[in-house]
Amino acid sequence: MISINQGILVSPSILASDFANMAAGVKDVEAWGGDMVHCDVMDGVYVKNLTFGMPMIKALRKETKLPLDVHLMIIEPERYIEQFIDCGADIVTFHPEASKDAEHALKIIRGKGVKSGIVFNPDVDIDKYKHLFKHCDMILVMSVFAGLGGQKFIPQSLDRIKKVKSIFEEMKLDIPIEVDGGINEENAKAVKEAGASILVAGSSVFNSPNPAKTIEILKA
Repeated sequence: MISINQGILVSPSILASDFANMAAGVKDVEAWGGDMVHCDVMDGVYVKNLTFGMPMIKALRKETKLPLDVHLMIIEPERYIEQFIDCGADIVTFHPEASKDAEHALKIIRGKGVKSGIVFNPDVDIDKYKHLFKHCDMILVMSVFAGLGGQKFIPQSLDRIKKVKSIFEEMKLDIPIEVDGGINEENAKAVKEAGASILVAGSSVFNSPNPAKTIEILKA
């Protein structure tokens, strides 16, 4: 299994790359020093946007050896989890309120030998789902509302990261917190100090004049 407990990691979001040449996008992420490739799967139901599905994950798997960090923004993710894993996902996270049985979905993911996690939108009650943490290999805290790239970081997200961290301490868990949404060179330090160790960055990396330098700064 891949290691996600090794200092600060950066998972550039392929959503911010050129959709006409995503193979080049994942190769760029490798060349720039990214640690994983974040793949935002949207169904147009749970969120209003549509992106890509299992065939794209399968295609990306052929183009990179980096872990594919697959974030499912879909209704009833348990219907498709095994297929995403079979297509090459190394990490699968989903929104618990979108699932009919989130605990079962997490067990499916772990049962297939990949990393599991749940995702919290800014308006979702963290306490309601903390009982699921023991079945997770990571928690993803959204610092924007899931569904669109290029949004601005919500400052109150720092308190939510700290809350997740405090729950980890109560439950004696040692798993990473991933943060996604509006992450850039200016706010990365505060995000890490709040407790995050995996940073998802889309626009700030792919639109940077020096993406490798941006990733280096995010990790620093």
